[in-house]
Amino acid sequence: MTKVRIGFGLGTGVFEASAFADLVDGLEESGFDSLWLSERVTGPTLDPLMALAVAAGRTRRLKLGTSVLVLPGRNPVLLAKELATLDRLSGGRLLPAFGLGTAQGSEHQAFGVRREERAAIFDEALPLIRRLWTEDEVTHHGARFQLEKVTVLPRPMQSPPDVWLGGRAPSELRRVGRLGDGWLPSFCTPEEAEAGRSAVEEAAAAAGRSIDPEHWGALVLFCAGPLPETLGAALAARRPGRDPGEVIAAGLDRLPPLLEAFVVRGFSKLVVVPVGAASGEIVKGLADLAGAVLDMQTSSRPAAVALEG
Repeated sequence: MTKVRIGFGLGTGVFEASAFADLVDGLEESGFDSLWLSERVTGPTLDPLMALAVAAGRTRRLKLGTSVLVLPGRNPVLLAKELATLDRLSGGRLLPAFGLGTAQGSEHQAFGVRREERAAIFDEALPLIRRLWTEDEVTHHGARFQLEKVTVLPRPMQSPPDVWLGGRAPSELRRVGRLGDGWLPSFCTPEEAEAGRSAVEEAAAAAGRSIDPEHWGALVLFCAGPLPETLGAALAARRPGRDPGEVIAAGLDRLPPLLEAFVVRGFSKLVVVPVGAASGEIVKGLADLAGAVLDMQTSSRPAAVALEG
């Protein structure tokens, strides 16, 4: 049986700092499982590690996730230290999720990597970070990173934290199978997520690995009312030929059925992400959102449910 858990994500839009504390407190008090912060260095969103550190200090139960943190362009030793510190100070509540980063040229400049370099850097850095979390001394001579007897202390409270990966491209799905402990895609339908899971499981089996049945998740977008025209146009540009209504729940009443469609396909860690709303509106609407979706996380479900047809 898998446990359904509902998290809350901020995406990459603007969120006022004055409302962030109220949001964190509301998530903790209402019973959401986790808070997830995305990364866009050249955009208006909050820095995920700094904001999650603030959230850690205000909470005792809420898990803290990155959705996703860009790995290529970061020093793996420094990142291992930062994440280990956050996990220890939060009492083992960190949920790190990594990705390659957006295709925007400004983001590549910010991280100092070319687009074609990202995958190779990622594939070298992630196993190295795991070693830094678990080994007394790490020596590594790779194409990008050179370490000689490096130790990172304190260790994370989790031993080590599970690392989730994002992405939906075929190469990204293969990487999840080879390197990931869980998968957290976004901007996809339940049917696309199910197909992606099959590809991940195939790649994991080829690498002699398996993914925990509890470690399948998705970022699920919603808006409180009708889908704004500008948002629909932006999504159409990102997903040509895809009906925006299949990816974004337009209206709070449409969100539970969309979440359930993921659950019956074996996706039990779901992160709801509001779009098209200002910070104050998001905080004010938190009670209604909790009432609509949190009943789903009180029960356990079969790890896989056969679908008709």
